[in-house]
Amino acid sequence: MSGTSLDGIDAALVEIEGAGRTTKVSLIAFESVSYSQEERQVLLALCDRHQSTVDKICRYNVELGKKFAEAAVAVTEKANLTLADVDFISSHGQTIYHMPDHAATFQIGELSVIAEQTGCLTIGDYRPSDMAVGGQGAPLVPFVDDLLFRDETKGRILVNIGGISNLSVLEATGSEKGVLALDTGPGNVLIDAVVQIGSQGENIFDENGSIAASGQVDEKWLQEIVDQDYYLKMDLPKTTGRELYTWEMAERLYEEGREKRLAYEDIVATITAYTVQAISYHIKKVVDPQYDTHELIVAGGGVHNKTILAGLQDNLSQSVRTLDELHFSSDAKEAITFAILGNEYLHGHPNHLPSATGANKEVSMGKLVLPSALTEGEQ
Repeated sequence: MSGTSLDGIDAALVEIEGAGRTTKVSLIAFESVSYSQEERQVLLALCDRHQSTVDKICRYNVELGKKFAEAAVAVTEKANLTLADVDFISSHGQTIYHMPDHAATFQIGELSVIAEQTGCLTIGDYRPSDMAVGGQGAPLVPFVDDLLFRDETKGRILVNIGGISNLSVLEATGSEKGVLALDTGPGNVLIDAVVQIGSQGENIFDENGSIAASGQVDEKWLQEIVDQDYYLKMDLPKTTGRELYTWEMAERLYEEGREKRLAYEDIVATITAYTVQAISYHIKKVVDPQYDTHELIVAGGGVHNKTILAGLQDNLSQSVRTLDELHFSSDAKEAITFAILGNEYLHGHPNHLPSATGANKEVSMGKLVLPSALTEGEQ
């Protein structure tokens, strides 16, 4: 898995038992392979329609396929196993552009390269299948949230804070309501960018939220930012990405902060509060009027930002916990999610939630690539 934060590739080696409602998953090993600064800049350019070119997309589709294969090798070796022990690889790829209004999305990281370099059956490119039947191609995580984290007695909101934040609402077991899910807007994407701009590249993210914690939120400016964000007011279903919350937006916000004579720490604090407000806005406006929920469970890279967690607890009536408190890795969650989506695909099961994506029917998302070792009968 590689997300909108563009920080690297997360690889989870898991053991899966069963499928559908009987699914049980255990994490054997987890490895995160960072992108170099050069790779990150290239990917940022690929995500920008003013800088991206077809030759660069073509080339880096292959280069990222190699890097995803390297990540699969690394996590397998970390577990003291070999690729011969691996049944299949499931890859999300790297999103470079997402256009739900046009039923289009594009993830790179060539599946054929992954399959050939690892010798493993490889599944990926999930999102287009959902979009082909009227969905937004996202969010996909709620399908797995529903399989693994629904509680018998209390309603839960699961929030994943990556580059973009998304949430899944799970009422207590037995509820007739479908799973509500949506992207809430910016997660770490603007915070990371503002930190990089303000530190002139010395830092690439706000570790533990310590920079934000040392600053003061400009409440008036924060409200202006929230009021200007049209995505927050859009009707469901809705998804978003780096196409809306761009590097240029971060630059503009940083300059606005400087014009207001705010210190670097105050700018980071205010942009961090923006992420908190975007999540809180949707919970208060969309979730609370319809669903009875007791706790908010946070996963993704943002789980390490203590300022975000404190802000959510201050803004919401639900108790705020991390996924790690449920003995499930916050960092590995999205990678594990796509392993389970791959398992469902191999069983021929639907592996998305139309109630979350807006699709008009269920499908089994994904595309399958067989490595030459399998087609030649060597395994």
